[in-house]
Amino acid sequence: MVFAPHDATAENRLLHRVIETLSSSLDLDVVLSETIRLIIEATRGDACFLHLWDRERELLALRAASAGFEDVVGTVELRPGEGVAGWVAERGEVVIIPEGKMQDPRYKYIPELRGEEFTSLLSVPLISRSGSLVGVFNVHVRERRDFSDRDVEFLRSTSSLVAAAIEHANLYRALEEKELALEDLVRRIIEAQEDERRRLATEIHDGVTQQLISAWYRLQASRRNLPSDPQRAMRELVAAEQMVDAALAEARVAIHDLRPTMLDDLGLGPSIRALAPRALGEGVTVALAVDDSITLPPHHEVALYRIAQEALNNVRKHAGAASVEVALQRDDGEVLMRVSDDGHGFEPDAPRGETTFGLLGISERASLLGGKITVRSAPGHGTLLEVRVPAAPRSPEEAA
Repeated sequence: MVFAPHDATAENRLLHRVIETLSSSLDLDVVLSETIRLIIEATRGDACFLHLWDRERELLALRAASAGFEDVVGTVELRPGEGVAGWVAERGEVVIIPEGKMQDPRYKYIPELRGEEFTSLLSVPLISRSGSLVGVFNVHVRERRDFSDRDVEFLRSTSSLVAAAIEHANLYRALEEKELALEDLVRRIIEAQEDERRRLATEIHDGVTQQLISAWYRLQASRRNLPSDPQRAMRELVAAEQMVDAALAEARVAIHDLRPTMLDDLGLGPSIRALAPRALGEGVTVALAVDDSITLPPHHEVALYRIAQEALNNVRKHAGAASVEVALQRDDGEVLMRVSDDGHGFEPDAPRGETTFGLLGISERASLLGGKITVRSAPGHGTLLEVRVPAAPRSPEEAA
């Protein structure tokens, strides 16, 4: 249906169809393709292109196009100020070129878009409700056209609706990604818990249980020898006492690994001071720069302690380091924890191995606290891990 410039009823019907289209599917490709078709119908254009703003790369990318140009989608990119679309994106203003666009300094000829086939051009920015750039609509017409105010307003209204739909789609996609990441995190937490249970069961069986069994046999031997050979019975009792002491020591280590009581008694700083040399073992020089006065909510302290534990275990297992530096400091409203070593190093962008899986767990723990990690490493040049988390818990408004 084509409406005349004065036919407000037909224009409203088309806007309603645009709204229905934008609400009909979560598939953004389908929605944008149908919207392009409706824009062509409403403006009586011959071609329409939608360039979306890529925030990460800071450029416009062709995201949707009218019939005959589908193969070009995804292949055209424009920097701010480049071409008419780039000019509109940079300034947020509408551009109308009735004819002579090849002589217009804002125009850039793109062979794939066959600009020589079209005379007139209408370009309108897509601006979100927050005022940020979402993209640019370009409508082209073969015969010369003085685009009317109705054409511009219709395209402006459509652009506003499409901008909102794209933002909603991006939010929905981000929510999906977060849900998938959360599912993966929960799965790996459960796996880690099961691994920890198996490890603890093995330690109890191979350590505490074996020591107690040996002590039981020693006590049995002492009872048998007590009437006839008291001295031998005493030796067996002493040996049993030593085995019980060893079993208690192993039980304390297992309990400490499950929940470091030092966190409750002394705080995060002293706990990390005690953890570093124990986790790294003998033969590694440890330098500590730890602020013992730092206090955080208990679950934050546990998370940072586990991050330090994982980082130090990575160093011990994989780095082959001779010296390690551990720092815990305040830094501009954040708590900064740094673990650096002079070990083998690795390539952070290489395919995932055991080391990078450990870093993934550290990153997820930091993310749950509203923080982030930075890793700098290279083969033969050691590794630096920095973890930054807010010094105070985020408010519900900040976390939203």
